[in-house]
Amino acid sequence: MKRILSICGLLFLCGCGAGSLERPIQDDLNSELAKQTLNPEISLQFGKHDIKGKNLGTFVSNKKTNASNKYAEESCRIAFLSAVKSLQSRAEKEGGNAVVNIHSYYKKVPSWSDTTYHCEDGNLMSGVALRGTVVKQ
Repeated sequence: MKRILSICGLLFLCGCGAGSLERPIQDDLNSELAKQTLNPEISLQFGKHDIKGKNLGTFVSNKKTNASNKYAEESCRIAFLSAVKSLQSRAEKEGGNAVVNIHSYYKKVPSWSDTTYHCEDGNLMSGVALRGTVVKQ
């Protein structure tokens, strides 16, 4: 019985306050944290567009961050920038200089937007999944 109550309590703690957020891309890309984190040499393009340049592959980045004692805005921003940085690192590895057609990819469901990204926020963790195509322009 104690074990069942413990499991129910843990599920309650993980689920409380959880929710889906649509966050503005530009706000987070213009943040001080973005300036410290992202590589200005690897360009980024969000939303669905024609690919110009050599397509080097499409890749997914799924990042989570600790959301304890943080506002959703902050924890989502951290997870988002971590996911974007991961895509930029992949571009460098593949010999590309841009990541295009970046879109949310939560639970492998594409969600295209030029202005917002999807963040899952909870009391313990926030997560962002992005998919983008690496190109050499």
